[in-house]
Amino acid sequence: MVKSPIRVSGTGNNVYTLRLNNKFCSCGKWQTYTLPCCHVLAVCRENGPRTDAYVPEIYSRQTYRKTYQANFHPVLSENFWRDVPFNLTFYPPNMKKERGRKQGKRFQGEMDYRNSNSPPRCGRCRMPGHNRKNCNNPGPSNV
Repeated sequence: MVKSPIRVSGTGNNVYTLRLNNKFCSCGKWQTYTLPCCHVLAVCRENGPRTDAYVPEIYSRQTYRKTYQANFHPVLSENFWRDVPFNLTFYPPNMKKERGRKQGKRFQGEMDYRNSNSPPRCGRCRMPGHNRKNCNNPGPSNV
C-alpha cells in the first residue's frame, strides 16, 4: 500500500494498493499504459527491486536496437520514378469552413481547477468577494 503526499492544492493523501507480482496498481495507470506508474517507482526506490523488471520487453534497449538494425534505403527523387498508367493527383476534401472561433484542444491540468470553497478574487486588488468591474480600490499608480 502506498499513500500519496498532500499537495499544496489540498489534493493527495490517497491510498493505492500495489501487487507487484500481478503488475497491478489501484490507480489504473499501470494496467492502462503497461508501464509502471509513479507508485510502483516509489516502492522500488524504497524497497530496492529494479524498475526495469516491471517494464515490458518491447521497451527494452535490445528491442530498440533490433528495430533499427535493418538497412533503410532512402526514397529516390521523382526524377527516378517510373511512369504509371493512372493519375496520381489528389485533391483536398471539399470542406466548408465553420463559423465561430475554433475550440481549443488543450488538456486541463491540476492548476486549471480552483478550490470551490474559496470565493473569486478581484483581478485588480486581489481581494475576495468582488471582481474588477465593481472594484472600489484604486489600481496601482503609474509614477
